[in-house]
Amino acid sequence: MNSRLQSDCEACFGICCVALPYAKSADFAMDKEGGNPCRNLCTDHRCSIHEQLIEKGFHGCVSYECFGAGQHVSQEIYKGKDWREHPELSQEMFSVFPIVQQLHEMLYYLDQALELDETAAIRKQLQTVFDDIAALTKLELKDILNLNVPVHRERVNMLLIEASERFRQDDVQRNKNMMMRKDLLGANLKGADLRGMNLRGALLIAANLRGADLRRADFIGADFRNADVSGADLRECIFLTQAQVNSAKGNRDTKLPRYLKVPDHWLS
Repeated sequence: MNSRLQSDCEACFGICCVALPYAKSADFAMDKEGGNPCRNLCTDHRCSIHEQLIEKGFHGCVSYECFGAGQHVSQEIYKGKDWREHPELSQEMFSVFPIVQQLHEMLYYLDQALELDETAAIRKQLQTVFDDIAALTKLELKDILNLNVPVHRERVNMLLIEASERFRQDDVQRNKNMMMRKDLLGANLKGADLRGMNLRGALLIAANLRGADLRRADFIGADFRNADVSGADLRECIFLTQAQVNSAKGNRDTKLPRYLKVPDHWLS
């Protein structure tokens, strides 16, 4: 997995903690308008409650992933110019960030698709689109701000769907009669054989997936908040992100893809 497509908070100015708005809810303990620094953000851009985010009611922070957009905006686009020291850049920076975040998310999935043996037949197409999206992150600021992101997302999505189908083709026959609904809130799928299932966009909130076999499943856009994956096998699945894993519940027996790490709160 390309390290540039994984968040590196040490190289960022805490942009997500300022630019993005959120409302008081189960995911956030307070309201915050976009452009206002979170009350927990320190002057050195570190989070004062990083180790207690879940306990303090900031589950949404644990579940957030910028896919490396934070350090790209901080270090590449703005050449290390801090929004605190250069307030004249802050509004523009906070507008650019969510656009670049979406581009980096597309690159994350494309990068993963490129590594699959099953996508050899479409690898040239995948690489072309990857290079095109990567080029967009290096445009002039005015051009980034004027990007029609949905158009690019649709182009990427079509290729990702084909990549997923090719990757899961050996499981299609076995699963053809097993129609997995998208609304799986609180579903009891303990120990279920879900190998190769298409779980794109599935609502798995608080689902019981303890001991389930989820190898080769497609998880793009799936909502894992409070899903229990203790002892589940997620190796070889595709399009799973660190943010999704962070939002779930697991333990030392949960098997993850090699490019994802076990969240600290699973081990506490």
